[in-house]
Amino acid sequence: MGIYITQGNYSQSAIKGMVDHPEDREKAVAGLAESVGARMLQYYVTTGEYDFLVVFEGDNLQDMVAALMVAGSTGGVTNLKTIQALTTKEARAAMEKAKTARAAFQPAGAGR
Repeated sequence: MGIYITQGNYSQSAIKGMVDHPEDREKAVAGLAESVGARMLQYYVTTGEYDFLVVFEGDNLQDMVAALMVAGSTGGVTNLKTIQALTTKEARAAMEKAKTARAAFQPAGAGR
């Protein structure tokens, strides 16, 4: 299972609606994740460049893209950005693979 971190912004109309009728978006977002076979781990409202940050766990990037397409198509959120996160164990395995692959790699301009 992969970890995916999504940040985004609420649209102006979504913010107006949430001010007029305050709501907790956590259940709706968790349900969306489940509908594509993923699981929401955390949902935060944030300050700064983005209005929210959500941490998901899922089998693959396609599932996450499906959920993002649903969310984005509603007009309630914009500026969605998703990154995949690795545990330190997963990162070390990638480093080991890179170490092995580097021996056979010819950099640009090496002229071998």
